[in-house]
Amino acid sequence: MSTLSTPAGAPPAKQRTPVRPARVLLHVFLAGTALAWLAPLLWAVFSALRPYSETSTKGYVSWPDTLGLDNFTNAFEQSDMLHYFGNTLLIAVPAVLLTLFLSSMVAFYVSRFDFRLNLALLLVFTAGNLLPQQVIITPLYRMYLLTDLPGITASGKLYDSALGLVLIHVAFQSGFCAFVLSNYMRSLPHELTEAALVDGASAWRLYWQITLPLCKPAMAALATLLSIWIYNDFFWALVLISTGDNMPITSALNNLSGQYFTDPNLVAAGALLTAIPTLIVYFLLQRQFVSGLTLGSAKG
Repeated sequence: MSTLSTPAGAPPAKQRTPVRPARVLLHVFLAGTALAWLAPLLWAVFSALRPYSETSTKGYVSWPDTLGLDNFTNAFEQSDMLHYFGNTLLIAVPAVLLTLFLSSMVAFYVSRFDFRLNLALLLVFTAGNLLPQQVIITPLYRMYLLTDLPGITASGKLYDSALGLVLIHVAFQSGFCAFVLSNYMRSLPHELTEAALVDGASAWRLYWQITLPLCKPAMAALATLLSIWIYNDFFWALVLISTGDNMPITSALNNLSGQYFTDPNLVAAGALLTAIPTLIVYFLLQRQFVSGLTLGSAKG
């Protein structure tokens, strides 16, 4: 009985793995889930490309006769988006930088120094994330109204100012960042700290010149996540800002709603325009997003 042999130097033939029904069902389930998540976005794009006169006549579930970018142009101009994008940057950039700076200092202290209240201090910072925003909004609102800042804010108070939004974002996001960074710093070798202490390095130098540069992956991931969260905030801006010109981009969509009539196609176009910066950040820094899900989960 003869057998076929593989010629010398030829790569071995790849064996086909049998297609299992469970794997087919898994791919069908994943594809269906992806379509379910994309369906609202695709429907918003479809509505934004159609004029309201057509949808009011034929209905939204109908074949389009006209598709165009007029709604996007009108939404951008009517809502004055450039102004509100500037307001958002004025809030998001300082909030992200302050949150990372303060939380990294807390994380450095609880992770590199041993003392009795080490864990308790970290729990105090982390517990702030467990408190729902709606629970503290009434006392916080009153406190913002009673805090006078003459010459510092345009309103003369902490209320209705970009500074007020920056401070509340820093307060709410610092706990999560301190928790993640402390776990990441604990995975760094203690020999680095001990060698620096032997050389006479101060605590500030240990933090700023030795520990912080090693935390760049964690800091980049958290900066990406914080940028998205703060950019998408709507609740704090709605409650703590009263002047329309001071509101961030997420609140600017109110300018597209009239008193007696609202064009849903125009609002859909405006919502898609406001989502563009977050999509750009995500696609450019998606590695940091993925790594941010597992930071500090393992040591060594």
